[in-house]
Amino acid sequence: MKIEKFKVLLYLKKSGMDKNGKAPIMGRITVNRTMAQFSCKLSCTPSLWNPRASRLEGKSKEAVETNKDIEQLLLSIQKAFDVLVEKRTDFEAKDVKEALQGSVKTQTTLLSFVDEHISELSTHEGIDMSKSSVWTYRKIRKNLAEFIGEKYRLTDLAFGQLTEPFISDFHHYLLDEKGFSSGTITIYVSLFKKMCRIAFERGLCKNLLFAHYRVGTPKVMTPKALSMSDFIKIRDAELPEDKPRLSVSRDLFLFACYAGTAFIDTVSITKANVKVLEDGDKWLVYNRKKTGTLARVKLLPEALELMAKYEDGARDTLFPLLSTNRVRIDLITICKMLGHKDVKMTQRYARVTQKKLFEDMDKFIAATEKDFILAL
Repeated sequence: MKIEKFKVLLYLKKSGMDKNGKAPIMGRITVNRTMAQFSCKLSCTPSLWNPRASRLEGKSKEAVETNKDIEQLLLSIQKAFDVLVEKRTDFEAKDVKEALQGSVKTQTTLLSFVDEHISELSTHEGIDMSKSSVWTYRKIRKNLAEFIGEKYRLTDLAFGQLTEPFISDFHHYLLDEKGFSSGTITIYVSLFKKMCRIAFERGLCKNLLFAHYRVGTPKVMTPKALSMSDFIKIRDAELPEDKPRLSVSRDLFLFACYAGTAFIDTVSITKANVKVLEDGDKWLVYNRKKTGTLARVKLLPEALELMAKYEDGARDTLFPLLSTNRVRIDLITICKMLGHKDVKMTQRYARVTQKKLFEDMDKFIAATEKDFILAL
């Protein structure tokens, strides 16, 4: 197709003034002898509009932000046009408009695809996808929607409207506006890139978006052990009776310290994972959720007391199920009650010596060499 004319004109629709005295900005795309009008989803104070430049005059906050949005819009229109040209088929102005707006006839929108992807993941929840992982995707979706709303003043964007600066802008939004840590941002941006790759593989977008964008590696911090005195304070803290969940969260933490289990293992292990030797010693035998490797831990008296405290014939697991985030919040609450000002419980663990936990490992292995291993 020979392109003799391609033009984009922006103008104000003064007959559509809103209650704040602002007029909507409209657009008209011309391709050869065809035209298509569209709404820019932007508005401005009419006195600031320069019709010849199709921009706002001055350096006010409104002018700077609106002009930035206009530049982004024009880039998206140009990208939509270039994609149609690359197809080497005939097209008209309305085709550029549909590509720009993400018409359901040509494109799937970003957030609608994310919703669909989360729905698919939800069907795997509890099978090969943890509840917390699905929750992370939902948080990404929430922040994407807020970012698009604040930056583009739109409720969604078509994949054809996404440009390379989008992901870096989203990155800085999470950092500067949301104040997330580098580790959280790395997870969010990486999973967002993964979803864009899946969309490309399914043919929902023409290009593999953001393939070369690097989010960096979060700084790995060495976990700080909780001192024995602070551990005892948490263990012996008198918690409000009207908030029983605080006690459950505290006891989950204590058991993890006594048994050396990760949180996901603490709330997942069942009565079947408790093995009793001939001499009466009880051992915890389970496969770690994260690595799948077999773990054997002799249960200390303190751990056994906690197990007895939460014994429930109607439940297979040793302890009630609480989310990681819920327990983290509860532990921070407990520590603040004890006078701590800045507590990051996810990086503080009680110091339990390897000797104390595994002093009888040889005896356990000897037992499993007999007929005990058959019970596993």
